[in-house]
Amino acid sequence: MKPVELIKLPIKKEMELFEKKFKDSMLSKVPLLNRITYYIVRRKGKQMRPMFVFLVAKMVSDGGFDERTYRGASVVELIHTATLVHDDVVDESNRRRGFFSVNALWKNKIAVLVGDFLLSKGLLLSIDNEDFDLLKLISIAVREMSEGELLQIEKARKLDITEEVYFDIIRQKTATLIAACCGIGAASVGSSNDTIQQMRKFGEYIGIAFQIKDDLFDYTDDKIGKPTGIDIKEQKMTLPLIYTLNNCSAKEKNWLINSIKKHNKNKKRVKEVITFVKDNGGIEYTTSIMHDYKNRALAILENYPNSEYKSSLITMIDYVVERKI
Repeated sequence: MKPVELIKLPIKKEMELFEKKFKDSMLSKVPLLNRITYYIVRRKGKQMRPMFVFLVAKMVSDGGFDERTYRGASVVELIHTATLVHDDVVDESNRRRGFFSVNALWKNKIAVLVGDFLLSKGLLLSIDNEDFDLLKLISIAVREMSEGELLQIEKARKLDITEEVYFDIIRQKTATLIAACCGIGAASVGSSNDTIQQMRKFGEYIGIAFQIKDDLFDYTDDKIGKPTGIDIKEQKMTLPLIYTLNNCSAKEKNWLINSIKKHNKNKKRVKEVITFVKDNGGIEYTTSIMHDYKNRALAILENYPNSEYKSSLITMIDYVVERKI
C-alpha cells in the first residue's frame, strides 16, 4: 500500500464524505464558475491538508469528530486552492500538477476572479456557521503566506538571505498553512488553547521539514516532478546554498553569487554550482536540519496516547522527509 493510502486508512470514511462536502462548498449559480471549479476538483492533489485536520482532530479528542471538523477542512482547501490559482497567475505558470492551470485555459482575468470567489466561499462558510475561531486561524495563515512571498521577492533581488531570514520565509510561505490545518483540527473538536497552540507548532515543524525536503530536490539526479537546479535558475536562495555561501572562501563566495546572478540560465554553470554545494557539505547540513525538525514534531506527539490517528501522523512525518517527489 502506498504511504498516502496508509496514512488515510483511519479516516477513509471521513475523507470520502469530505470530498462531497468540499464540492458542495464550491457551488455557484454561474455555470462558468461551476465548470472551472469542477475542473479544479477533478485534478486535486494528495489532499494532505484535510488529512492533517482530520487526524489531529481525532487524535486530540480520542476519536471524536464534529461537523465543524468538515467545515474546517473545507475552509482550508478553499483558501489553499484560491492561493494556488492566484500563484499561477503571479508566476505566469501554465501547468499545475501536470495539467493546464486555470489561467492557461481561461486567462488571467478569470483566474483572479475564480481565486477571489474561492476565498470568499471559504470566509462565508466560517462566518455563516459562526466558526470565528477557525476563521482566525486560517486568516493568520493567509496573512503570513503573503508576507513570506513578498519577503522572498524582496530578498531575492539582493541575494542577501541569512539562515534566519530563510527560516522566516519558509515558516510563513509553507509551514503556516500546515500549522493552521493542525490548529483547526484541534479547535474544531473544542480543544483547549494550549492544545491548539501545541498542534499549530507541530504543523509548523512538519511544514518546515517539508519545504527543506523540497529544497533538497534541487540537488538530486532522480526523475522527480521538480527539475534539478530549478531553484538556482530562478535565483532562489535555499538552505544548501546559504550554508555553502557562509562556509566557503571570499573568492568562492564571489564565484557562487556571480553564477546565480549572471549565469543562472547556463546549464553547465548551474551543474557546477550544484556540484560545489554537494562537495562542501551543503546537502549533509540541510538533511540534518530537516531531521531536527522531524524530531521536534515527533516529540510533540509523545504527549498524546497511542492511537491509529497518532500512528498515521507519525507515518505522515516519515513520508514528508522520505518522499521522492
